[in-house]
Amino acid sequence: MRAMLLAAGRGERMRPITDSLAKPLVQVGGRPLIAWHLAALARAGIREVVINLSWLGAQVRATLGDGRDYGVLITYSDEGPVPLETGGGIFRAVPLLGPGPFLVVNADIWTDIDFAALALEEGAHARLLLIPNPPHHPRGDFGLEGDLVVTRDTDRYTYSGVGVYRPEFFGGCAPGRFPLLPLLNRAIAAARVRGQVHRGEWCDVGTVERLASLDARVRALQ
Repeated sequence: MRAMLLAAGRGERMRPITDSLAKPLVQVGGRPLIAWHLAALARAGIREVVINLSWLGAQVRATLGDGRDYGVLITYSDEGPVPLETGGGIFRAVPLLGPGPFLVVNADIWTDIDFAALALEEGAHARLLLIPNPPHHPRGDFGLEGDLVVTRDTDRYTYSGVGVYRPEFFGGCAPGRFPLLPLLNRAIAAARVRGQVHRGEWCDVGTVERLASLDARVRALQ
């Protein structure tokens, strides 16, 4: 399986840090946030990684290079000055990710999810890693019935930003800028999305305050 790290976003809520530093390169425990993902992918035996780029993308490329220092081989999907959003960014990279299922990870989270344990059943177009709702997202995103992801208004979990997808999930899409959620809703309505709940470490490094808290916690564990 190949993997894609989503790293093209501007990081508006983390300004002024991200005015001059690409969000995936913010430091957590003395290393760039995205480096934690690369190490976890290498441990899981996933060696081929695609990283999409937009805001300050040259910094990401210069820092990570071809990935050999991290035990992986990186291919970059450069989206230009305006990021294509999650759906458009992944769709643009599908030709680089091969014909089979691929892993997608938001580069702005920190987690201990075991990427080696993730797989996608025959017939399913996606498998989402869900988490208990964090304080900053109390309503959640999706429900679960067994391992089937469903749309409902209560008793929901939050999408962790980690999922496995088939290229067929993006069937009918056209190049350009578009979000992922409408595609997820389409696949959920067709009963093509499976899910599981991760109850371990997870943090959305989306604000300066959450970054500082996570950095202090990780350093205390080292």
